[in-house]
Amino acid sequence: MNAQSKIVANMIAPDTSGMNFYRADPALTDLLRIHLPEALFKHIEPHLDRLGGLVGGPLDEAARMADKHVPVLHQRDKFGRDAQWIEYHPAYRELERAAFGEFGIHAMSHRKGILGWPTTYPVVAKHAFTFLFNQAEFGMGCPINVTDGAAKLLSNYGDAALKEKYLDGLTQTDIAKLTQGGQFMTEKEGGSDVGKLTTTAVQEGDHWRLTGEKWFCSNADAEIVMLLARPEGAEGGTRGVGLFLMPRRLDDGSPNHYRIVRLKDKLGTRSMASGEIKLEGAIAYAVGKLDRGFVQMAEMVNSSRLSNGVKSTSLMRRAYHDAMAVARGRVVFGQRIVDMPLARRQLMKIMLATEQALSMSFLTADALDRAEGGSQDAAALLRILTPTLKFRATRDARKVCGDAMEMRGGIGYIEEFATARLLRDAHLGSIWEGTGNIVALDALKRAVGRHGAEAALAADLHARLDDSTSVPQAWRNRLRDLVDRAIGFAREVAARADNEADARRATSSLYHVASAVALAWEGHRIHVMRGDARRLLLSRLVIDHRLMAPDPFAVIDSATQRAIAEHLLGEQDVGMAEAGELVMAV
Repeated sequence: MNAQSKIVANMIAPDTSGMNFYRADPALTDLLRIHLPEALFKHIEPHLDRLGGLVGGPLDEAARMADKHVPVLHQRDKFGRDAQWIEYHPAYRELERAAFGEFGIHAMSHRKGILGWPTTYPVVAKHAFTFLFNQAEFGMGCPINVTDGAAKLLSNYGDAALKEKYLDGLTQTDIAKLTQGGQFMTEKEGGSDVGKLTTTAVQEGDHWRLTGEKWFCSNADAEIVMLLARPEGAEGGTRGVGLFLMPRRLDDGSPNHYRIVRLKDKLGTRSMASGEIKLEGAIAYAVGKLDRGFVQMAEMVNSSRLSNGVKSTSLMRRAYHDAMAVARGRVVFGQRIVDMPLARRQLMKIMLATEQALSMSFLTADALDRAEGGSQDAAALLRILTPTLKFRATRDARKVCGDAMEMRGGIGYIEEFATARLLRDAHLGSIWEGTGNIVALDALKRAVGRHGAEAALAADLHARLDDSTSVPQAWRNRLRDLVDRAIGFAREVAARADNEADARRATSSLYHVASAVALAWEGHRIHVMRGDARRLLLSRLVIDHRLMAPDPFAVIDSATQRAIAEHLLGEQDVGMAEAGELVMAV
């Protein structure tokens, strides 16, 4: 770098262009080594490294271009014939080729042989790729997820004929053969209240005819769509709702009987086409039992909420990388920003929420892997972790991305930098698959109040503390007490009809306590593996700054807090003895 370039770098800080996001994230490597068999980790690491480099380079540029040049809906072809189609910028197609073709993220849970691995991938491994890819492009995460989800619904509930006809296309990595999926659920009449949907289904031989409107349909031109409709004569509410598969094109190649009315003009995820759909006797096929449609789709929503949490974590990680690039790369008032106390405090807030979400994402993904392996305890654990992750991580992403933008100052508000797009995209996370209120109520009133899933969470967290033998006993005892208090609070809120307003606070308490335990357990495991206990320090910060209400008139800066920040903002390993002293220090 010449002298002039150095001056410019000090004035306008560098961004993350050209960064390898896998190499820049040792925490991701550590967690993958904890959660995956060694052979699988060694197999995927070169692919993660390659993806990390693409995300910081050509895919990042493609995402910027695709966000700027939004999809366009055309109603006719050049000969004046009715032929609806959506025009995408070439940059969007480049993103598709990477996600669906080169890496096959949508098919990792379904098709053997992706990236040379002989079997399908566990959820933990798949979401490592999700986490990296979405640091370049958040909007594409929806088509990846709904294609994956459509394949899962078809695999679990479709009859042999439907699977034979449609499953291969949904899991293809050959772009020419791929049929992307969609899930069209939302209607104007109901929104989150799915029982109020008005779309109707009338049987006609071996298929059904659907009539109605779907209000918010992402991946609007998907070739295979899963959607809910009420069969003619079925009872009201969610019990009368069936699940259907609707192809974009019929067997003779003609378009099915539905149309895209318009595309949504969205705040974020602008690269991806979301539209309003009018069903005009569209041909569809029943998937599973007609009186179980809502239950079947709800199971898929839980997996989608995990994906949503991972993607929001991805936004936070990208925002953290950008904030650190600014803090280390810009000098003001004779100091690097990273050396200024108030800036360090802001960086620690960004880091803490990000690391919490990363730990909770992999904890939840691991529970899903074990649940799909037949563990009933893991299934119960998953039932509470999924809405808890979705509720808190997506809300934290909005704050983290905003704070990261502020680290860059006014220039961060300009669309040429990634921070503006990150902030716009982050606001969707807490709306997708249920708003914050809906998801908090699901966690407390249903997962806890109806299913008793908090018992599985308590058992899992206590077991992790038992396993963390190198962590100071006093800190483990404190975490045990906080686990029991958070579980008790959640039960109290779930049991009282007049306590609904506390559902959000109780869900956040579960998230913070669970993440503090997970971080302590990870600190133990990583220390055993390679001698670094820094994640234990994050466990203390969660308790101090995210769970316990501080005295508004007390000075909270201390030698202990400064030492913890020094270790976490630095790059040197910390032994368990020193980390243990710091978590117990006043």
